[in-house]
Formats: sequence, structure tokens, C-alpha cells
Amino acid sequence: MNRDQLQKFVQYLITVHHTEVLPTAQKLADEILSQNSEINQVHGAPDPTAGASIDDENCWHLDEEQVQEQVKLFLSQGGYHGSGKQLNLLFAKVREMLKMRDSNGARMLTLITEQFMADPRLSLWRQQGTAMTDKYRQLWDELGALWMCIVLNPHCKLEQKASWLKQLKKWNSVDVCPWEDGNHGSELPNLTNALPQGANVNQDSSNRPHRTVFTRAIEACDLHWQDSHLQHIISSDLYTNYCYHDDTENSLFDSRGWPLWHEHVPTACARVDALRSHGYPREALRLAIAIVNTLRRQQQKQLDMFRTQKKELPHKSITLITNLEGWVGHPLDPVGTLFSSLMEACHMDDESFPGFSSFTENMGQCKSLEYQHLPAHKFLEEGESYLTLAVEVALIGLGQQRIMPDGLYTQEKVCRNEEQLISKLQEIELDDTLVKIFRKQAVFLLEAGPYSGLGEIIHRESVPMHTFAKYLFTSLLPHDAELAYKIALRAMRLLVLESAAPAGDLTRPHHIASVVPNRYPRWFTLSHIESQQCELASTMLTAAKGDVRRLETVLESIQKNIHSSSHIFKLAQDAFKIATLMDTLPDITLLKVSLELGLQVMRMTLSTLNWRRREMVRWLVTCATEVGVYALDSIMQSWFTLFTPTEATSIVATTVMSNSTIVRLHLDCHQQEKLASSARTLALQCAMKDPQNCALSALTLCEKDHIAFETAYQIVLDAATTGMSYTQLFTIARYMEHRGYPMRAYKLATLAMTHLNLSYNQDTHPAINDVLWACALSHSLGKNELAAIIPLVVKSVKCATVLSDILRRCTLTTPGMVGLHGRRNSGKLMSLDKAPLRQLLDATIGAYINTTHSRLTHISPRHYSEFIEFLSKARETFLMAHDGHIQFTQFIDNLKQIYKGKKKLMMLVRERFG
Repeated sequence: MNRDQLQKFVQYLITVHHTEVLPTAQKLADEILSQNSEINQVHGAPDPTAGASIDDENCWHLDEEQVQEQVKLFLSQGGYHGSGKQLNLLFAKVREMLKMRDSNGARMLTLITEQFMADPRLSLWRQQGTAMTDKYRQLWDELGALWMCIVLNPHCKLEQKASWLKQLKKWNSVDVCPWEDGNHGSELPNLTNALPQGANVNQDSSNRPHRTVFTRAIEACDLHWQDSHLQHIISSDLYTNYCYHDDTENSLFDSRGWPLWHEHVPTACARVDALRSHGYPREALRLAIAIVNTLRRQQQKQLDMFRTQKKELPHKSITLITNLEGWVGHPLDPVGTLFSSLMEACHMDDESFPGFSSFTENMGQCKSLEYQHLPAHKFLEEGESYLTLAVEVALIGLGQQRIMPDGLYTQEKVCRNEEQLISKLQEIELDDTLVKIFRKQAVFLLEAGPYSGLGEIIHRESVPMHTFAKYLFTSLLPHDAELAYKIALRAMRLLVLESAAPAGDLTRPHHIASVVPNRYPRWFTLSHIESQQCELASTMLTAAKGDVRRLETVLESIQKNIHSSSHIFKLAQDAFKIATLMDTLPDITLLKVSLELGLQVMRMTLSTLNWRRREMVRWLVTCATEVGVYALDSIMQSWFTLFTPTEATSIVATTVMSNSTIVRLHLDCHQQEKLASSARTLALQCAMKDPQNCALSALTLCEKDHIAFETAYQIVLDAATTGMSYTQLFTIARYMEHRGYPMRAYKLATLAMTHLNLSYNQDTHPAINDVLWACALSHSLGKNELAAIIPLVVKSVKCATVLSDILRRCTLTTPGMVGLHGRRNSGKLMSLDKAPLRQLLDATIGAYINTTHSRLTHISPRHYSEFIEFLSKARETFLMAHDGHIQFTQFIDNLKQIYKGKKKLMMLVRERFG
């Protein structure tokens, strides 16, 4: 700036910040104007905007205490108040520092780790054997991954690495240090523990020290970057060897002369992550491309190898898994690392790579700089881009056949990681180039034998491919339906639930299928997996609407592979919804699929308890109604394989015979009669099988057919003496009376009475109303019927108040006053001195005497007044007999003699009864 500009600059600066700056400005002005001041002795002035010199290491001031306090606070909040988010921000800060090559990054991570290790919850959880929360586990994962990045810093000094290693080993040896594969104590023991003694002892996981979240970082301390082939890959876009013809497994170049990098895939990808993290995006990209090219070459070689094996050993099923450690859900997230490195490269042109000093300069070798700004497109096929490479490596990783890991946390991580990758893929719009890659990979996955999770034969414990296959299916369907269905149908299997393992399934001997019960305790995420399998099937059903051949294939697949009745029921309902969408005519094939699945659910749940069973039965009848009259007829004819007798009569046949069904199906008289006939046959069969629960429904269903009705009535009579309760018989008897069969009702009522037993104190028993009704019915039929039922009443009922009520009613009107045909009888009232009422009167008086003695054995003063009222009622009954007065006086005298000890009570008795 010139003098005027500088003056303006200073004046504006003072004006804007006058309150803070003015005193300082005046002090500095005084010093500048003073000849001897210190300011005037120094040449030039400090420049706070200049930054460090080019050779300085970036090392900003780190407030250690503040970092420790923050982490401690966030951890103490236990995941509440967004503390997890705050800790993730701190981790992001560490990554940012590493990218800026600020040496405080490692120091800050050390401080964070120390606070994590000091978290008091760790030992508490260990003692209680409880699991830490998922979010907290993920923070530990990120901690482990960051240490991996730090020790893999390509430019760290050896003494630095040694001190980190010492620190990591110290944490690693602490008893409460979290394990890599989940929580302490909460996992089931490894499957090998269930094997017989001496089998594969060396494989036993209980003898192996557990891997902690720091184990991989400790192992990574042995890795270095000095390999010259690796140096060339990351330093140059033009590193090729067209004369290289060593086409073996681990060759350094492929047939095109492009460089390959053979290393344990997660480790190689950890290098990519480390390069990105330490601010070397270009180098990370070069290595990522070499790794993807290596993976693609391996995939091709594996396919060729499998094809050869198939020719040579056509009958041997090969289920060997080369990869016990899957890449999806792996602690180092290799597929995610490659994918995001390549995707980042899509979003930045060559110039936007951060302009740090070149990697190779720092390494002190290969110093030719002419390659630095050439794009890395050198190692891509024609038409390929970073995007196509990213998509392809994601598909390779997701399709890899891998064993289901041990432990709940690692299994959930596999699902979560797979879903995250798929959701990233879903953000990418598929163009023709990408569809080609999908096609290519789909064919690979179907044909690649044991290397692919979608291969012809897989290991029983392979991670299922349902979620991935659903994504492939929907992506491929518009472009290649045949291939889409092949993939989805192949993925439907869930071998871990098959009862018998296929031959050749023992290639991983320390996981022998036969020692595991069928529901497989080691698979903690099984319910999630089964719901994903159901989702895949539902997606196929929706897509196959209108295509008879495909629908049949999908139905077969569901019936073969899905083992859970609730999921099959869900699919049946899905198919029904899709088939009967309002805007179109029903798709009859899809409706039949729906019905077929519904029938399977009925058979599966017939002999097991299922709380949704009633809903399932009702739904099936609705579905069969939509399919048509023949479907309803069919389910009624084969009812015993689908329903319980109660369901068949009370839900199925009753619904079929309802008016709404007849209207819905527009049935003519002939069709109605055919259905009714099937319903009656069903009703009689059910009544024979389970008369207690089906007799009433059977009678109702057979009402309109005389012969069937008679048969049903006879079934009830036959069952009445042995298998039926008085409640059931009274219910049917009342129904008979209601239908206009009083004599039949009477017959059933007398049978019901023989099953009944009411003791002296059961004066509120629900059957009392039935007894009163039965006596009223007998009384209305005539003297003979009443005479026949009274001995039964006397035998069954010992309750005085009930007996006196019956007695009173019988003396009010003449028996049979309203005869069977409404003819009025002009007979006299029945005499209490003659049978049958004399018998009833004696029984009632006897019941009052017995009840009185029973009540007096343990009566408390608060019940005295109630007892006196009871005796008053008893007197009314006694007085109905011609010598009742004498009988009652004797009874009272007796009481006064026997219970004279109860002075207060006897005084009350005297007051009332003399």
C-alpha cells in the first residue's frame, strides 16, 4: 500500500474497533513518535498474516486441558444432549489436523483416547456383563480407525511410531479395553465350544487372545512404505510395464502393463485412507485405482478357475470360502474407503487437489515432477471414469461371499455397512455405461462359484444377499429383466434355516452345522435378515404382476425359501393388495398366488400357537372370496388340513354363508345351494370332531336342511352325556327354544342339569339364571316335565335362596298354562303336599337348615343383621308347609340351644323370632 492507503487503512481499523483498539493505538503512536522507544530500534514490524515459513512443521498451540475436559464431559453425558455428535466433531477435527499435517493431531487423539479409556462405565459394563450402546461402540471404532491412520502416516519418524506403539500396547493390555468384535461378556460363546472334545482345538476362539479396537493399529506399526513398486504406483500416473509377462497370481502388472497391488485388501485400503487423511489425495487415488484393477483381475481369474474346476469335477459341490473376513462390515471399511476416494475424485478436477508439496519430494526419491499434473485416467478402460470404478468396486464388495461374523455387534455392523453403501449407490443415476457395469457384475456374481455370495452353491453360514439383490433387481429390471430375476431368485435362499446342510458343507470344519439347533443362536440378526428376504420377495411379486410365468417362479421360490409364517402371510397380503388395486381389474394369477401363500400359512400355523391366527383365517376367506366360488368350495372341502373345527364353523363357513358373500359373488340359486351343502357337510364333520365348540355353529348352519339339522341335534345328544359342559348344553338348549323346539330344548336342559352342582353358598353363580330358565321351561310344558326336572334340581342345587325362588315361581301359576300350541290349560295350581313340589319344598327347608349351620360356624358380629334377614326368608319357606310353623319354632329352639355361646346373636334371634 502507498502512504495514503496505509493511513486510510489504520484510520478505518481504529474507527471500526475504536473501543478495543483506541488505547493501544494511542500507546503505539506515542512509542513511534518517541525517538528512543523500543519499536524504533527494530527494523520492520511483525506480520500476523504471514504464517509459518515453508520449512516449518505445522504445529499450532493445543489446549490439552480443554480437550480432556471436553471429552470427559461428553462421555459423562452418556450419549445424551448430542454428546455423541460433539465427540464425532472432535474426531473430525483430528482428521482435519492430519490433513493439514499438523503434528498435534496425534497428540489430540492421545488425549481423547486417554479419556475414553478412563470412562468408568467400561468396568461397570464388564462387571455387569452388559453391552455398550451402538453409538458408543461406533465412537470406539472411529478411535481405532484414526490410530490406524496415524501409524500409517507415510512420513512419520521411526521414534514417533515407536512411542505410539508403546502407548497403543499399554491401552491394549488394559482389562476393560473394548474388543473389536463387540462387547465383553454379552456374546454367546463361539460355536467351536459346542464341538466334541479334541476337535480342532487349535481353532478354539476361547484360547485366542481377543482382538481389541487397537489391535489393527498395533499390527499396522509393522507396515512401511519403502516397497519400490508401491512407491512407483503412488508417485506416478505413467508407471507401466508393457514388457511384463508374468501372469501369475501375484504379478506386479496385468496383461495391459498396468500396475497391480497385492496386499490383504483391508490393509491396502487402510493405506489409501492414510494417504487421504494425511493430505495426499492424488497418491491415495492412484493406489485406489491399482487396488480396484487388482480386484477386477482377481475376480476374472477366480471365475476362470471355477469354470475349470466345474469341468474337471462336475459332481463336486464347491462351497469353500476363501474369505472368512468379509470386506463389508469390516472394521477398516475397505470398500467404503475405495468408494469414497473414487467418488471424491469425480467431484474435483485435477487442479483442485490440495496444493501441498509433492509426496515424492518428501519421500526423497523418484523426483521427476513431469507426471504430477497428468490426470490418473491413464489406468482406466475406454469409457470408464472414477465414477464407474467406484460403482464397480462397491458391487464387487457387496457381492463377495463372506462368513457371518460372530457376535451381535459385528453382525449388525455388516447390515448397517451394507445399507450405507447401497444408499450411496442409490444417489447415483444409472446411465448406459453404469448399466453395462451392473450387467457385467451381475453375470460375474451368478457364475463366480464360491467367491460370490450369489454363486451357484454357497456355504451354509454365508452372509445372505437379500438386501443387495433387491437393489440389483430394481436397478437391472428396466434394462435386463431376465438377469434381474436370475439375481433375485438366486439370492432368495437362506441356507442357515434349511434343516439339512448340502453335501460338501463342512469345508470350514470348526463351524459344523449339525451341532447347531435349527433356529441358529449364532445369528443374532436373523429376524432382520428374514424381513429383508421377505422384502426381496415382495419386490419381485410387485414387478411380476401380469406375467404368469414369472409369478409362478416367484411363488415357488417363496414356498421353498421362506420359513416364517408371519413373513409368508405378509407376502400373501402384499400380493392381494397388488392384485386388487382399485384402478384395474383384479390380476387373477396374482390373486391365486396370494391364496396359495395364504393356504401355506394356514397349514404352517394350524398346530402351533399364533396370536394372529384369527386375523389370518378371516383374511384367507376374504382372499378366497375374491378368487371365486370354487376357491371357497375348495377350502371348505379340505378344511381339516387348514383350520381347527372351531375356525371352520365359526369363521369360515359362517362367513361363506353370509348374505354379504352371496351378494359379493353374484351367486345364482344353484351355486348358493352347492356352497350351502359344502358348509353343512363341514359343519357336521366339525361337530363330530369337536362337539363342545362346534355343535351350536353346526345347528345354525344346518337350520335350512331338515336332515342335516336332525343329524346335528343327534350329535349333540350323543356328546351331551360325556364331553359337554352344562354351560354349552344350556346355550344350545336356549337356542333350541328360540328356534321353536321347546321339547328338544327341555331334553338338553335336563342333560345340562345332570352336570351341574351348586353348593349352599353359591347364590351368585352364573348358572342360576339357566336353572331358573330350565324350570320355567319345564313348568310351561306341563306337570310331567316339571315332575321330571325337580329331582334333578334337588340333586344338583344345594343353595337355599335359589331353591326357594324356584319353589315360589312354581306355586304362582298352573304348569302348562301356555301349552305347546298356545292352548291355555284350565288346570289347578299344584299342591305343595304332593309330588313333585313336596320334594322341592322339603329340599328347600333342608337347604335353609344346612346353610344356617354352615354360616354360624364362622360368623362375625358385622354379619349378624344380614343373618337375621336370612332367617326371615327361611321362615317364609317353612310356613309354606302345613306344619311349617311348628318346624320353624323347633328349628329356632335348636339354634338357641346349640349356639348359646353367641349371646349377642341369640338375643337378636329371640327379639325377632321369640
